Amino acid sequence: MEKFITFKKINRIVIKIGTSTIMKNINEVNISNLERIVRVISYLHNQGREVVVVSSGAIGMGVSKIGLKRKPKKLEDKQAMAAIGQGLLMHIYEDIFAKYGITVAQMLLTRSDFEDNNRKHNTDNTFSALFKYKVIPIVNENDTVAVEEIVYGDNDTLSAVVSTLIKSELLVMLSDTDGLYTGDPRTNKKVKKLSLVENIDRDIENFCWGAGSAFGTGGMKTKIFAAKIATSQGICVAIIKGDEPEQIINLVFGEIKGTVFLPKIEKGAVLNE
Repeated sequence: MEKFITFKKINRIVIKIGTSTIMKNINEVNISNLERIVRVISYLHNQGREVVVVSSGAIGMGVSKIGLKRKPKKLEDKQAMAAIGQGLLMHIYEDIFAKYGITVAQMLLTRSDFEDNNRKHNTDNTFSALFKYKVIPIVNENDTVAVEEIVYGDNDTLSAVVSTLIKSELLVMLSDTDGLYTGDPRTNKKVKKLSLVENIDRDIENFCWGAGSAFGTGGMKTKIFAAKIATSQGICVAIIKGDEPEQIINLVFGEIKGTVFLPKIEKGAVLNE
């Protein structure tokens, strides 16, 4: 572990949970890991921090419920799975957060909610009102109405856009990998993990690979793209392994096993001397 950065003073955090973190396998939800993630989020919430969860998993939930052997390829089938799975996903979040006395709210968003000025303003106001009532927003793309051309990539890009809208100081993306490597660690054991990235240049972008799970649609490529969006707006970004959510707390106090991308404009992060 390296100790190089602290977020003790930050107030607003976005945590993105990918499908590969939510689904244990094609027919089983990873409830135990979700409970660990919620415990961490509840801890941050009880410290007085404002936390937004951007959660994938609706399509995976629908696939599991129907009993399909793989994620469908046709858009209408994906949308049907999302319609089936979204309610199941929220029910799980509501049940787990209720154990900590925390209320959650569902927000289903599309690209137009950020590109149309009136809708963007209303979306921002909704976030502010939820923060006022101490409610944790659970955000997902509205997959039942989104079309293929505007899908945000397993919500990686969505998490960056949400972070920008609400002026978050930190975006944490939980992944099936423990950070950014200089190549694909699944096929090359000699690659090295990058703990700290100060600038997302062409070399960093070349260290990407595709989605690794049966459900995921993102992979490292969309995470780097999301990090580029967020860091350009002064938001620090971290990629942490999804089955080690306690590392989020360690990150807040300056320790991390994953990869941290420093913002272009320093806001909440403070480099240790």
